[in-house]
Formats: sequence, C-alpha cells, structure tokens
Amino acid sequence: MMTAFTVRLPDETAARLDQLAEKLDRSRSYMAAQAIEDFIAREEWQLADIETGLAEADRGEFASSDDVAKIVAKYVPSARS
Repeated sequence: MMTAFTVRLPDETAARLDQLAEKLDRSRSYMAAQAIEDFIAREEWQLADIETGLAEADRGEFASSDDVAKIVAKYVPSARS
C-alpha cells in the first residue's frame, strides 16, 4: 500500500530533482520517495546509536582516563617530540 502527499520545495530544488531524475531515467516521485527513505534510514540509525550510548552512560559505562589517553596519543603527536 502507498500513501500520496504533497511536499513543497523551492523551485531550484525541484529543478535539480527533475534534472537528476531525468539523468537516472526515473520519475520525480521515485526520486523523492527514495530520498525520504534514505533520510529515514539514516536518522533511525543515528538515533538508535545515540540511545545506545545514552543507555551505556546511564549504566556508568565510560572510557577510563587511560583508554582516552591511548586514543589521544594515537592521533595527536606528543608535544615532547
């Protein structure tokens, strides 16, 4: 089952969508639906990852000072060198 609804876009964005759809031999509707699906998947993943991190923090699961120092040392050259 599919639901139809209206989305208002700036004229320039609609023109860019039309150009992309033409280049890919797809409809404007297909391209918009694909963009929305991709956006939703990305946002769901990011929010789930944030919720996981918050739950870990609530349980007190943090990196130790030594863990953080090792990561920093891996990417930041020592000031003594």
